[in-house]
Amino acid sequence: MDFLGINPVLLITALMIASTPILLAAIGELVVEKSGVLNLGVEGMMITGAICGFIIAVETGSPTLGFIFAAVGGAALSLIFAVITLYFLSNQVATGLALTLFGLGLSSLMGQGYQGVKPPLTSKIDMGPLTDIPVLGTILFNHDAIVYLSLALVVAVWAFLKYTRAGLILRSCGENAEAAHALGYKVKLIRMAAIAFGGACAGVGGAYISMVRVPQWVDGMTAGAGWIALAIVVFGAWRAGRVLIGAYLFGGVTVLQLNLQAAGIAIPVEYLSMSPYLITILVLVLISAGRARALGAPAALGQSFHASR
Repeated sequence: MDFLGINPVLLITALMIASTPILLAAIGELVVEKSGVLNLGVEGMMITGAICGFIIAVETGSPTLGFIFAAVGGAALSLIFAVITLYFLSNQVATGLALTLFGLGLSSLMGQGYQGVKPPLTSKIDMGPLTDIPVLGTILFNHDAIVYLSLALVVAVWAFLKYTRAGLILRSCGENAEAAHALGYKVKLIRMAAIAFGGACAGVGGAYISMVRVPQWVDGMTAGAGWIALAIVVFGAWRAGRVLIGAYLFGGVTVLQLNLQAAGIAIPVEYLSMSPYLITILVLVLISAGRARALGAPAALGQSFHASR
């Protein structure tokens, strides 16, 4: 049954697709922040992954290779941030912002000559008779592999942080890096691994925008998705399940706004466009004022660590 000319089944299906890039970037940033590092360069890593994946997919004809190289591109950019902040003890906020600017410029340079080019089709997974189930078949069993990967990552990250020894060590680095170092754990290497994982997730999320959602290459096409991902981590109180809910809420607002406009109900797009930046400013204010801890943030979030201290 349609409501205001909007089919709710198709709306939810589109919501899952629209939320996937944000969810991937947010779940990666969750792991980074759980290790005690605040990386504001998510937007830059996403746009770098978007162009890396797009170029490889176009040149090879393989979407799978495109997503793999998108992960590599995002991780490579994140490691620049890791080296500068972990070993040169640069300010994490300033370095993250610089990373975003660098990623936007680098992607624009790499994308010259790919304007208007169409990438190879990313096919959906054949679920057989499951796709014929009324309502649920369309909503749950009619997507490509990256949608299911994003959901699997949420479960994997939740289980990793909650039930594994490695997850406990990662969280200890985010709560008290000095104590973790005193127990013999390599805090910098652990944080570097977390940063690389976050970069890879952001890169795949960016490639999903350029290869599936649009699909074409446009300068700055992530359009604030990285900032939304940062805000969702705080919105979700640094918990994987809540991050999933937050990503789907933001994706739902985007899809609903477009559907309402198509249905003739005018909603100024500027309200939606400015929301991630307002939320990001609020997040930075909370962190700067020391209020983020009350929301569930790791105690050592954003603090530099030096082993000689």
